Amino acid sequence: MSRSDWSRSEVEAIVDDYLSMLASELSGTPYNKTAHRNALKPLLANRSDQSVEFKHANISAALLDAGFPYINGYKPRFNYQLMLAEVINERLATAQDLKAIAAADADRPIAVPEVDDILSILTRPPKGRDGVPSAREPTQPLFRPQTNYIEREARNRSLGLAGELFVLNFERARLIQAGHEVLASRIQHTSRVQGDRAGYDVLSFETTGAERLIEVKTTKYGSDTPFFVTRNEVVTSEREASRYHLYRLFAFREVPRLYTLSGAIPANCSMSAATFLATPR
Repeated sequence: MSRSDWSRSEVEAIVDDYLSMLASELSGTPYNKTAHRNALKPLLANRSDQSVEFKHANISAALLDAGFPYINGYKPRFNYQLMLAEVINERLATAQDLKAIAAADADRPIAVPEVDDILSILTRPPKGRDGVPSAREPTQPLFRPQTNYIEREARNRSLGLAGELFVLNFERARLIQAGHEVLASRIQHTSRVQGDRAGYDVLSFETTGAERLIEVKTTKYGSDTPFFVTRNEVVTSEREASRYHLYRLFAFREVPRLYTLSGAIPANCSMSAATFLATPR
């Protein structure tokens, strides 16, 4: 075994510690990452802080691939070893308490967060494993052998509505700051008026007066968390590419951040079909 390889016992130790921190984060219990790392390192083979942090990032990636949230701050790195995935799958198979915490967090109602300067939350899109954000078409959960907690959170209507209301506030602030109060007053909460059939959630405007069609996707988790899109949203984004914008809110629990993608969703995202509907020919 080379010095860079992690042994089974090391992988088990760091996964167990990571999942302990994740349980605290999802349940809103304060914890100290540095204290956890210091307690963990005697169980490892003289690993550096950098090596431990890199492995944490690998765990984040493996959890995302398993449909599980990750610890905000440990940005996923997807070149993880097979043994790591095996240990995580073993732990998740029996981690009933953690799965209950994850389910409760995914389903928890949420209020619209208040921020001092709403326009300051805008940031650049992350780069996924293919260099672009990741989007998927939602599955039918009845046919899933195991819960996908990322998808479960995406189905949280309270979270979705809070995100849309937050974006309404953001758009009003953006246009008012640009001196277009009249346009700000014309912003429409389209999903409330037309439902899902419109293929977008908010009708806003450019400073020129041109329409801006906004689809809002919200998560309490990190920026690299993939989001789910419907076929109607994809088709609408392709038909209305010049006017279509996807607003991705993340870290929405307390201090929201936002990145935007303009144009057709498949042109901006790495798309993976989560399920297929098949009919005999």
